[in-house]
Amino acid sequence: MRQFLILILSLLFLNCTKDEPLTDLSLIKYEINGIEDHDLRGCSLSPEIKIKFSTPVEINSVVQSVKIYGNGQLIETRIDLTDKDSTIVIQPKENLSYLTKHYLFVDVDLKAKNGKTLLNSFQSSFTTFIDSAEKFPKITDEELLTLVQKQTFKYFWDFGHPVSGLSRERNTSGDLVTSGGSGFGIMSIIVGIERGFITRQQGVDRLLLITDFLLNIADRFHGVFPHWLNGVTGKTIPFSTKDNGGDLVETSYLLAGLLSAKEYFDKNNPSEAKIRQQIKDIWETVEWSWHTKNDEKVLYWHWSPNYQWEMNHQIGGYNEALITYIMAASSPTYSINKDVYTKGWARNGGIKNGKSFYGYRIPLGYDLGGPLFFAHYSFLGIDPNGLTDEYADYLDTGSQPFKDKSCLL
Repeated sequence: MRQFLILILSLLFLNCTKDEPLTDLSLIKYEINGIEDHDLRGCSLSPEIKIKFSTPVEINSVVQSVKIYGNGQLIETRIDLTDKDSTIVIQPKENLSYLTKHYLFVDVDLKAKNGKTLLNSFQSSFTTFIDSAEKFPKITDEELLTLVQKQTFKYFWDFGHPVSGLSRERNTSGDLVTSGGSGFGIMSIIVGIERGFITRQQGVDRLLLITDFLLNIADRFHGVFPHWLNGVTGKTIPFSTKDNGGDLVETSYLLAGLLSAKEYFDKNNPSEAKIRQQIKDIWETVEWSWHTKNDEKVLYWHWSPNYQWEMNHQIGGYNEALITYIMAASSPTYSINKDVYTKGWARNGGIKNGKSFYGYRIPLGYDLGGPLFFAHYSFLGIDPNGLTDEYADYLDTGSQPFKDKSCLL
């Protein structure tokens, strides 16, 4: 009887053990080179990746379910198991590429030794560090500055339109040229001559091409150029549906370049004299005051022969258009009065700021200062030394004044 009871109890025990639920397979810990980070940056080229699971896994399943990709290619890896087969250790067979983002995937097909599959797939990434070896011969700061200037100049010079000489909007723009960008390009020609990238005669020839085209071929509206033109025909290419006429701000950038060239090409010879005269003729025919729209106390950005003032874009500060108001105020033929500057540009003092950000006081304009081109575009042609009004000293940077004035025209 006793032996029979022992047998029954043994069978019941075995049956209960058999029915106990199996442990689910889940990921407990992920680390790469000992760091728990699912998007590690600056990783070594031969990282060691460890993934710990809740229960032992099948090695054959690991090979099929754990993958690393870099540059869209599957990375060959060595895979080992530790911690009684509950931790996968992965290493690439060969060093990885520098500065490359890699992705690790663990698929739900991963199996545990108890037959369970992974509850949720897993994904992580890591980026290898940059190759610190020297790629090019070292050059001095002065040589670097020269190289940057030369390559920047080459855009305006090499991609200047062959018929008009004006600057293309992009190097892929074909016959589409830009008025404001051409002003910057003209300034770069002056730099190119001074830095020895081209000869003075080459610069003269290009300026004659440009000024002939602008004066005698290009569309103008009350003397104001459109934003975009066809570099062969000089006809307006609309910047937008209603922006198909005069663009006063782009014209001011163009004139900033032309007036810089007028001062620079000062030799007493027929070619340079012609450049000066043609620029004078262009400058004096720009009707800045027309853009006050019937004598309103503000300049308007656009006028169209089809849509007149429908763009309705007033020009107010502080932004990249300071040069526009300075040009308009200094015109010898169509100047604006001070009220237009005060009420339009300066907004009756609303242009002032005076707050400080990161240790720099912002005298004018938006909090944090706004985009850098707000200053770049105007001050390519304006010397801020001694330039003041009731709103600001335009040499005031909010911290220390400029000490190196060699870059200023």
